[in-house]
Amino acid sequence: MKVKRILIANRGEIAIRIMKTARLMNIETVAVKTAVEPNAMYLASADIIFDNTEDNSEIPVFLDIEKLIAIALKTKSNAVHPGYGFLAENAYFAQKCTENKIIFIGPSPDAIYKMGNKTIARNLALQNGIPMAMGSQGNIANEEEAIVIAEKIGYPVIIKAASGGGGRGMRIVRKPEEMGKMFTIASKEAEKSFNDPSVFVEKYIENPKHIEFQILGDTKGNVIHLGERECSIQRKHQKLLEEAPSCALDARLRKKMGNMAIQIAKAVNYYSAGTVEFLLDSDRNFYFMEMNTRIQVEHPVTEVITGIDLIEQQILIANGEALKLKQEDVKLKGWAIECRINAEDVQSGFAPDPGKIESLSMPTYQCVRVDTGVQNGSSIVASYDSMIAKLIVKGRDRKEAIKNTKMALDKVWIKGTKTTLPFFRMLVRHPKFQDGSFTTAFIEKDLEKYYFNAEYEEMLAAWLTVKLFVEENLNDDSISIDFKHGKEINPWLLNKRISQF
Repeated sequence: MKVKRILIANRGEIAIRIMKTARLMNIETVAVKTAVEPNAMYLASADIIFDNTEDNSEIPVFLDIEKLIAIALKTKSNAVHPGYGFLAENAYFAQKCTENKIIFIGPSPDAIYKMGNKTIARNLALQNGIPMAMGSQGNIANEEEAIVIAEKIGYPVIIKAASGGGGRGMRIVRKPEEMGKMFTIASKEAEKSFNDPSVFVEKYIENPKHIEFQILGDTKGNVIHLGERECSIQRKHQKLLEEAPSCALDARLRKKMGNMAIQIAKAVNYYSAGTVEFLLDSDRNFYFMEMNTRIQVEHPVTEVITGIDLIEQQILIANGEALKLKQEDVKLKGWAIECRINAEDVQSGFAPDPGKIESLSMPTYQCVRVDTGVQNGSSIVASYDSMIAKLIVKGRDRKEAIKNTKMALDKVWIKGTKTTLPFFRMLVRHPKFQDGSFTTAFIEKDLEKYYFNAEYEEMLAAWLTVKLFVEENLNDDSISIDFKHGKEINPWLLNKRISQF
């Protein structure tokens, strides 16, 4: 059975991204219209829209397996693409699709389950000789057991959710007296996020690089990798900027890590696109973290430097086709950087800042790709993630990619909500980012502030503040402004001078 019509079990920019490739492949797509986003941008890119606005269920449609299966059957969609997030790594959803003769554009339910459960994945890695940080053999029952393991492998340790991902259900423990509190927090967060309170303990690698390898596997047993992505710029285990390749790897280490990524994928007979994640320490030792069994948010940087459409590959593999690419065919050309522009207040600790996009302008340079699900008039709603756009910029090498990213960031204009733009403008100018010496601890340890002030920005802000003050108090005779040596300035004259600034 070949993919003919795809239900996109997702929203936003990834829905548009999937629809774009499907259209090039002459495959129809179905989008789900929700009451939360009845005028969402992604709806315009679909061939068919299923109206779900009358649904008053507390469970979002993109998390409702039975409802999505029903929609696929009603719309005669013979395939489902889950995108990322929501049900993308839900083995039961993949199984239900198969049972209803719907093609799940992703890996097998068995592979999703084994790699989704971190303790199973960890044991598989150990069995296959993949380097691992020391830790518990399986899930731990209580804080007492965690303390015993921590004392054996040495502090600091990290408690991780067995079914986790996205930085949730993770807590670092540096001394025994912290264990009880952190164990409870991690377990409760895991239960809330993944409906599974199970956690395990692992040695915490201080100040590593976070390196991930993009892999592709087919149903014939062929697996290749498409190089690595550098994902060390993150806050509370949440990625903010990614680049490909990584300046921390040379050809030898890339080959070694890539082969390990292929090996762990083959251990679960993996097919479709997937990502194997590693930590790289200061001595260039690497350790398997986990495998993400879906398309990643940051997949565009790999597409840019390889010229390979990962969504197309997913669909071809779902059709049962063998990979046409061999490992030697994969060439990394140039450098790419992706900035996740989110509706977040950087100065308030990256707190979400939902609201309406009053105006939005993105650069159109040849070296820039913009993946977005937002346009003028769109609303960033609290119900979903805060992503506005992914700004992907290419250069011939890393130096040029950084230069082009600076230029592109300065051309982005978004009004209506606070964004992460000030952070990225600061980041690409930071010496440690420019020389590549940053680690996952960069934001917590190396930054004095989260935002960038352009030249004269603070001076201009001060003048404009004074101007506004004067305008609001022109009719108040009691107001006089003493700037220097007690000399009073006529507000009318001051207003005139500031207006000429």
